[in-house]
Amino acid sequence: MSLPFSIADWVVIAAYVLLLLAGGWIFTPRNTGTATAHDYFLAGGNVPAWLAAISVLSATQSAATFLGGPDYGYHGDLTYLGSNLGGLLGAMFVAHVMIPRFYAIRATTAYELLTLRFSATATRWAGGMFLIGRVFAGGARVYLAAIALAMVITGTVEAQGIMIAAALLIVASVLFTFVGGLKSVLWNDLIQFVVYLGSAIAVVVFLRWSIPATTGQIIDGLIHTPEGVNKLRLFDLSTDLSRPFSLLAVVTGVTLLYIANAGMDQDTTQRLLACKDAKTGARGLYLSVLATVPVVGMFILIGLLLYVFYDRPDLMGGTTAAAGRSFGGEKISIFMHYILTQLPGGLRGLVTVGICAAAVATTNSALNAMSSVLVQDFYRPWRERRGAPAAEHHYVQAGRAGMGVIGIAMFAMAVASFYWQRYSEMGLLEFALQVMVFTYAGLLGVYFTALFTARGTTASVVAALIAGFAVVLLLQPAIARAIGLPGALAALSFPFQLCIGTAIAFAICAAPRGTASASRPMQRA
Repeated sequence: MSLPFSIADWVVIAAYVLLLLAGGWIFTPRNTGTATAHDYFLAGGNVPAWLAAISVLSATQSAATFLGGPDYGYHGDLTYLGSNLGGLLGAMFVAHVMIPRFYAIRATTAYELLTLRFSATATRWAGGMFLIGRVFAGGARVYLAAIALAMVITGTVEAQGIMIAAALLIVASVLFTFVGGLKSVLWNDLIQFVVYLGSAIAVVVFLRWSIPATTGQIIDGLIHTPEGVNKLRLFDLSTDLSRPFSLLAVVTGVTLLYIANAGMDQDTTQRLLACKDAKTGARGLYLSVLATVPVVGMFILIGLLLYVFYDRPDLMGGTTAAAGRSFGGEKISIFMHYILTQLPGGLRGLVTVGICAAAVATTNSALNAMSSVLVQDFYRPWRERRGAPAAEHHYVQAGRAGMGVIGIAMFAMAVASFYWQRYSEMGLLEFALQVMVFTYAGLLGVYFTALFTARGTTASVVAALIAGFAVVLLLQPAIARAIGLPGALAALSFPFQLCIGTAIAFAICAAPRGTASASRPMQRA
């Protein structure tokens, strides 16, 4: 299927590239030769709450939201939007329990707290687990964006096209992070956020204009569907453990997911640590959670309108367009099908750069966060133990080199995700969130032990991190069925997999008595 872009599309894409180049020039700090690691990884520690909030939002609302949100709205209802209740609960815990502790010890990474509670070895293991998990999650998100980019660049969604698109996205992300560090990331996140939010608004307006029914008729049609499903349901009260966004899942596993993301995932925590004090960081976290609701709501709204556009002839004047489900023989999301077949020239280009903006914003933030852990938790302590301290700029250079290594790892994971998700029936949102759960289970168990008990040792930390990963791995449906686990365990959705993994990791970490250096839980600063 040939999809030549119109002149208008190429004009929009060219304007986006120029905007990125201009942003890169304007927001890259000058005199980086004298920058310290604190400047490079925490932007000097004076980031305002509103900018931290936008950067957190930009980093977490990836191409998975851009493509997966509409797909979820088309097939389901508003329960994913309702899962933001878990985000609020998680933010309350992180803002009042974790952020004050991070600022009290002047942490550069989220894992330095474990040095005080256990040992430097525990910090390195937690940081290593983050690196593994973020490579998994970051690579998966790059893959999701590469699907869309591959369609318009190569006209296919085969492995070769995915590789080309993923490589372009990672190279662009590295370039916009390499020189200026977190300060460049923060301001470029603002640009990317405006671009992808603007493109989503344009789609909503165009799609709504394409539907002849009144707003009242659309609302009534979404509540009373031929399938007997209320697509405007906000909370799923089911106790079915296979449902990922039921209210039970939201107040348990999804809340844990948000706690881990905001307080134990350096990709997000780094932005909160870059503010001037703990109160500003906490305010930035709350703002990001509140801003997530309308942003996610807009993408789910696109899916609901697509349902009307494709599946409700009674609201479309008697006829609907054919809702294709494949491209070059491969499955694609309903939103991607709409972009490729219904959007006019110019708007299709705008939506394409919106997807790219979501991917670049997520990837460059992950690169900087992983590089900070690699340098601050691994390389700097190793060098200082050898009695060879170096000037601060040396660690900035090391961080830049680390980004290149991490970029290659994320590219490899993006290619692997092509095969992983290709043979999975998971939706795009579930796939992106599921990948994050593997490392979060162990981290949650370790941090809960450190914060609320006087127990645990370095050895139990290591064992808990490994056990959390292993438990989630064994609970994957295909593996669970293969090893003969009960049907209920083989069908668990990812929030409940996270609950079980966290509980087991906590039990393992807290099993031994604490050493003298860990004689009491961490007190609030």
